[in-house]
Amino acid sequence: MASEYKTPADFTEPQVTWKEEKVSETLKDHFPDKHSDLPSPGSHREFPEGGLAAWATAFGSFLVQICTLGYCTSFGVYQDFYTRHYLTNETSSVISWIGSVNSFLVCSVGIVSGSLYDRGYFYHLVIAGSLLQSLSLFMLSLAKPNQYCQILIAQGLCSGVAAGLLYVPSVAVISHHFRLKRTLVMTFVASGSSLGSVIFPIMLNNLLNGPVGFSNGVRASAGLVSGLLLIACLCMRTRLDPPTTPVNYVAAARRCICHPPFVFLMAGSFLFQISFYYPMVFLQLDSVKHGVNVTFSFYSLVILNSSNFVGRITSGYIAVFTGVINLTIAATISCGVVIFGMIGLSSLASVVVLGVVYGYFAGVYAAMVVPLTATLTLDFSELGARMGIFFFVSGSRYLGTPISGALLTSNYTWWVPAAFCGIVALAGSVMYVAMRFMFVRSRIEEKV
Repeated sequence: MASEYKTPADFTEPQVTWKEEKVSETLKDHFPDKHSDLPSPGSHREFPEGGLAAWATAFGSFLVQICTLGYCTSFGVYQDFYTRHYLTNETSSVISWIGSVNSFLVCSVGIVSGSLYDRGYFYHLVIAGSLLQSLSLFMLSLAKPNQYCQILIAQGLCSGVAAGLLYVPSVAVISHHFRLKRTLVMTFVASGSSLGSVIFPIMLNNLLNGPVGFSNGVRASAGLVSGLLLIACLCMRTRLDPPTTPVNYVAAARRCICHPPFVFLMAGSFLFQISFYYPMVFLQLDSVKHGVNVTFSFYSLVILNSSNFVGRITSGYIAVFTGVINLTIAATISCGVVIFGMIGLSSLASVVVLGVVYGYFAGVYAAMVVPLTATLTLDFSELGARMGIFFFVSGSRYLGTPISGALLTSNYTWWVPAAFCGIVALAGSVMYVAMRFMFVRSRIEEKV
């Protein structure tokens, strides 16, 4: 991404960095972690801040989020279906590797797609990613019962790579069209994944567990994904030229290691992401095994992801008052506490409460990760590189669900994985607190 439009306002418009314009020292002393300066006068004039091309691009990016992260976070439906019907010869831990590999590749491939995007290959990435995502889902529909490798390759590897090719470019292209409105637009785009994780669980649960069956049900979802991605490819447009000198990822990684707040950010993300997907993957199976009505259990993920959608939408407005860092810390602590609460899941009411509360705070956290990365980026010409590094580290989520599945065992001892994930999530929260401390201290030292 070009250095000329990598400004602190790119992802945190209500809280751009304190260096751009001086605000009163009193406010800075009382709110050292917030970024409340305004962009310099006239600096936004080079950005359209709207228009047909800009809003069409935002809508296309929104559709990409539905078809990538939205489909990925619906894996809980597949986890339940594979465990009880389609891959009965495999354990929950082994089955969860399918979703974990998919999630890991969505993040880790971001390093490659981010680098190619910086070199001007936006259209190549979104077209190739869309074709591969469509192909992988149609190939998944051909997988036979108890053929684990077929499903792992189609759903885990191919779909994960496809989503990874699409995700970073579709998010980054928003910075070509918006600056002052970027936070609100990014919030709208991020909500697409939550909407997808509401649509696809309803669709897949009714198709896979109904008369349509696995093959035709997956084909139906593949057709929907293909149509939405076609519309997205037709809508999204770039506006700025790529930088003449692409960012050196090795040099950027070295600077990240030498920047203590960013080191704690990566440590906190690594730990927290291990537990992040535990409720999303196992809530439906947990509900069924605890005797909750099966039909209602099918909608447990819908409840969680609907609340997640609300969390993503409202987080941008809340962050204006709390600051990105404070809101992220509050969200991670809340998620850790709710994961501990899953030990007590035993009734329909507990499923609803846990799903709503966890979904909301998980949505807040997911919406804050990009603004948080931007907040801790010193040189905004490296923002794309740092985003790729951050998402690669966040790929630790692929470890979480297999570990949880192994701890669950075939006897379904639910308190063990819940306790493990709760402890790891709170450990990640501690790293985020340390990150805030180091960040505030570095700012004080710069002022002195």
